[in-house]
This record gives sequence, structure tokens and C-alpha cells, in this order.
Amino acid sequence: MVTRSFARTLVAFSAAALSLALVNEAAAQKAEDPSRAEAPAPRTPRIHHAPIASAEPAKKLVLEASFEHPELLRNVLAVYQTSLGEMKAVPFQRGGDKGYVAVIPAEALKAPGIGYTIEVEQTNGTRFSAFASRKQLHPVSVIEDRTDAQERAALSRLGGRRSVVGVAGEYMGFGTTTATRAIPCAAGQPTCTQGEDVVPSVDEQYYRVEATYTYRPLRTVAEFGFRLGLVRGRSLVSLSELDEERYKVGLNFGAARIRFRLLELWHVETELLTSVTEIGFSVGIGGSTLIGDPYGSKLILGFESIGLGDSAPFGNRFYSRLDLVAGDRVMVSPIVEVTDMPNAEAYGVRLLGEVGITIGRGFSVQVRGGYQARRSTSGGPGFGGSLLYAF
Repeated sequence: MVTRSFARTLVAFSAAALSLALVNEAAAQKAEDPSRAEAPAPRTPRIHHAPIASAEPAKKLVLEASFEHPELLRNVLAVYQTSLGEMKAVPFQRGGDKGYVAVIPAEALKAPGIGYTIEVEQTNGTRFSAFASRKQLHPVSVIEDRTDAQERAALSRLGGRRSVVGVAGEYMGFGTTTATRAIPCAAGQPTCTQGEDVVPSVDEQYYRVEATYTYRPLRTVAEFGFRLGLVRGRSLVSLSELDEERYKVGLNFGAARIRFRLLELWHVETELLTSVTEIGFSVGIGGSTLIGDPYGSKLILGFESIGLGDSAPFGNRFYSRLDLVAGDRVMVSPIVEVTDMPNAEAYGVRLLGEVGITIGRGFSVQVRGGYQARRSTSGGPGFGGSLLYAF
């Protein structure tokens, strides 16, 4: 047993001695022949970049980076994708605190954001993504202010259509209106005897035709627009004599309006009118307040007055309108109006209902109808409509 143990110990000692001898021989050969030394690890360019998470709209975005072994780099690009899905690239150039910068232009910084990656081309022709990749871009959120967000949401809701053109027409009949006092019959009138006192009356009515244009910035100035039109009709404009020609009334007008957004659900609109009536030049103003969704359910309270100061009078009107969304494409609007237009000696009341229908492709149509009267004993129908195209 002792002999076998001794033999095994001797064998292990001999193997260790042989291994040590081989190591010493290899070290000696390496020292004698430097060509046998291990080759150094190949140099690889590396990029150090601090990712950017958010940016301001319409302001250039500066990307900074530093490179290890820049002598191995032929070109470094910041490749970015715009909010519209377009892929563009800008080069890194010397500058900035980190050594190299790439500048993404301000026009690319739009909500909701962009994405970018950093791509490298080496001097040996090798290309690779050093930060992120085209398949997985690093996202940058573009933080827009509240006004920009509201404009973008409203424009999206309107299908990107900022401009609206339209034509409209309306007829109003007040029935037979009788004057409140009698006047002497004028000479030459076949319906009465000269010198006789007569209470004049007229079948009061008028119609209106107009063309409109509206542009919608959808910001603090929510809308502005223009309209041109004419009004023609009959009214008790003069009680000096029984002359049918003097009962004819009308005007040709132009108006400019602007709507301001005070709060998200509160808008105010003002309007300036100029016109030429049957008796001379006239000016006027109008205004309204909108409470609620400007392109949905809302209450409108407004007024219009034509013939201010010494200008030719035409009348006033005060109205309320309640727009109610009745479906995806239908709007129902009850309207109450009090007016002494055109040139009437007493105010009348108009009760109307309007239905608006969105046809599609930017087209919509509105039809209205109702009843109006200046006296409880006489009144007449009112009806009209409009056609609008948004683009």
C-alpha cells in the first residue's frame, strides 16, 4: 500500500514539473521572438450621446455627441422622422460642448413629436446605428402650448378646412301692416278723395340675398369673414302721403366681422356694416356672444343695427339662437328675433326653425322656415336657406 501511494505521488510531481517547464519554455520563446506577442484588440469607434426626451415647437433641436476614435469615422448622421412620417438627415459637425453637434431645423419640430437615430459610416465603408435605429427611433415629444393644441384639435375636427364660402337667401312676409295714425289723402290718388283722412296700410315683406366668405385661424381670433348682399321689400317707410313708390325699401350692403375666443366655450363676435339704401348712405354695427361649443351645441345672443347717427335708417334686430346637435350630420336651431327692419314704425316678432345638414366633401345645407308679425291680427310666412362649401 505504501509503495502504491508513493508511486502516485511521484507521478503527480513529475507532471507538475513538466507543465512548469513548458510554461517557462513558452515565456522564453516569447521574449526571444516579439512577433509571437498577442495582437492588440481592434479599435472600434464609439459615440457618447445624452438622449433628448422633449422639445419646444418651432425651435431648432441641437443634438450633441462625442466620439472615440474619430479618425475611423467618415460620416455621422442624425436621421429623424417628422410628424408627417418623412425621413430626413442632418450631419454632425464640430461644435458645442461635447465636440460635435447636429441641428434638426425648427420647421420639423411639430406636435406630437419626432423620432431620431444616429448612424455612423466608417472609413472602411461599414455602416451601423450607434444610437437607436430606423426601426426603433428614439422619441422626442414636442410640447405645444395650449393655444396650439386647441387650434390643432379644432382644425382636425373640421377636417382641415379653414375657409368657407356660401350663398344664402331669405323671404319674410309680415302680412298687412296698418299705420297707427291717419294722414290726408294726397292729390291724384285713385284710392281716396283728396282731403279725406286715410289710415295707410301696406302688404309688408322683404327678401335678402347674400354671399359670404369665412376664414378660421382657430386661435384667439377664431374666425373672420366678409359678406355682400342686398335687401328689397315694402314697408310703411313714410306717412307723409299715400305714394306706393315711397313704400319700396332696400339696401345694398357689405359687412366685415371678426370672432374672438375669450374662453374655450365663450366667443364674442363683432361686425361693421356699410350700405346704400333707397334714401342714402348708411352704416351699422352688429355683435353677438356664443356660449358653448362654437361648432356644436351653443346659445347665440346678438343684435344688428343699420342706420346709426345721421346715416339713412334701415332698422334694428335682436335675436337668440339655440343650436342643438341632433346627429353626426344634423343641427337643429330654434330662432327668436325681434326687428323693425326694414324701416318699420313698429317692432315685429319672428319665430323660426332651421335645420342644417352636412352633406359631405365640405358641403352643407341649411333650410329655415317660420312665422312673423308686427300686429296680432296679421302676419306672414318666412323661409330661406343657404349652401356652404368648406375647403
